[in-house]
Amino acid sequence: MSDTLAVQVGEKGRIVVPASVRSRHGWQAGSTLVVVDTELGVLLADRSALEELVRTRLAGRDLVGELIADRRRDAAADAGRSA
Repeated sequence: MSDTLAVQVGEKGRIVVPASVRSRHGWQAGSTLVVVDTELGVLLADRSALEELVRTRLAGRDLVGELIADRRRDAAADAGRSA
């Protein structure tokens, strides 16, 4: 279930997360949340939810292989410029 709720930014930049949202996510006073600023807006999540999101988005990808391929392309481009 998702809610669309309007909140206001206070004078000190604070917002109040509605009780229904806090309850659904198990957030209590003192919970540590992560703010992710994206080109589409802001994501507010606890660390475990953010870790799951990252794992899901990266599932099946070979990050080491991609990094090595990027480095090899950069090295080839550098070699071409210095020749």
